[in-house]
Amino acid sequence: YNLNSACVVDKNNKLVGMITSDDVLTVLKEEAEEDALRLAGVGDEEITDGVLKKTKRRFNWLLLNLLASMKKILLPVLWILILFFAYKLFYSIYNPIQFNNVKVERYADVIANLKDIGKAQIAHKSVNGYYAQDFKSLVKFIDSGEYVIVEKRDSSYLEYDRTYRIDMLREVQIVDTLGFVSVKDSLFGESERYMTMMKVPIEGIDTSFVMKADVIEKNNYPVAVVEVSVSKDLVLHDQDAYLLEQEKATVSVDGVNGPDIVLGSLTEVSTNGNWPTIYDAGIQD
Repeated sequence: YNLNSACVVDKNNKLVGMITSDDVLTVLKEEAEEDALRLAGVGDEEITDGVLKKTKRRFNWLLLNLLASMKKILLPVLWILILFFAYKLFYSIYNPIQFNNVKVERYADVIANLKDIGKAQIAHKSVNGYYAQDFKSLVKFIDSGEYVIVEKRDSSYLEYDRTYRIDMLREVQIVDTLGFVSVKDSLFGESERYMTMMKVPIEGIDTSFVMKADVIEKNNYPVAVVEVSVSKDLVLHDQDAYLLEQEKATVSVDGVNGPDIVLGSLTEVSTNGNWPTIYDAGIQD
């Protein structure tokens, strides 16, 4: 309206005064200041108000100022929490993968030694009729033992039978010894790995497999049996404890079942291992 002043009249349109633009600006300024004070909780404050009452009025303003002042502290804390949970999430996925890789590699090394021991024990039984009781005697057998190479052939001849008083045809099996072959050369060739096959091939530990040989009765016949084993606690001694406990409880056609890696048995006639065929095939992926 571009007016510098305006008349003020009563209800009877009688002139009672005048208001200028300066008066309007003064009122607007006072109202703005009053609104700002109310936002801070001090607009209606009296000098006689108590501390609790003043604090209650100013709480929102004080909280806003507190958060603003703590911004420099809260942001680094939030970033630290984000990085911490990201780390936990990453390792919850990475740890089982890494554990499985280590497990497969170590199992392959352990099973390779167990298979060498199994071959040596089978040879010992083939030559001597029983399994070796300890590794010292088994190694000694490999060093000095020999297979006998024989040739078997059927033959027959006539023999006079006094009962029937005629010549009767008799059949026999003739066994000829052709020579001898070293057990060491037959099983290991030029390799000397049989000298350390009793050691569990895991870095950080110095221990041997547990080997036991016995004779049990099956169908009223004495039968020689043997068992060689090592605990998974030893093989995976430096791995995650929770994942190790899960591995020891494995019952699967694709896994090494039970808390130990075992070759043979003391209760059954067997020289097989408790591992899946993937290790016999030499596949380690």
